[in-house]
Amino acid sequence: MPGPSFDYAVVRVVPRVDREEFINAGVILYCLTRRYLEARVELDERRLLALAPDADVELIRSHLESIPRICTGGKAAGPIGQLPQKERFHWLVAPRSTMIQTGPVHTGLCEDPTKSLEHLLQRMVRPPTGGPHR
Repeated sequence: MPGPSFDYAVVRVVPRVDREEFINAGVILYCLTRRYLEARVELDERRLLALAPDADVELIRSHLESIPRICTGGKAAGPIGQLPQKERFHWLVAPRSTMIQTGPVHTGLCEDPTKSLEHLLQRMVRPPTGGPHR
C-alpha cells in the first residue's frame, strides 16, 4: 500500500529574470499527514557562474539559506516562520519573478519524506553522475 502523499517544488536560481535561464538549487517537500516540511539547498557555484559570471554568489546563498529556516519555522525564521506549516509551504512555493523562484508544485507518495527529499535532491538538483536516466 502506498504511503501518504506529499507535495514538492524545486528551488531555482534565476540570475537574470529577463533571460528566464535558471539552475536548480534545492527542493522543498511538504507532507501534511506526517507534519513534515523541509527544504534542502545545494548551490553549485560553478554552474551558477557559468550561467551568470557576474552573479552575487553570497547574496544568492543567503537568500537560499532562508528557505530551510522558514520550513523549520519559529522566531529565527521571521514573521513567515510564525505561520502554520501549510501556510509556510504555500508562501514558499508562490509564484515570483525574483532571482529565487520555485518551479511548479508536484505530488508524490512516500513512506519516508526524508528519503523522498534526498531522492528528489539527487535527481533534480545535483549534476548527473552518468549512466541512463531513470
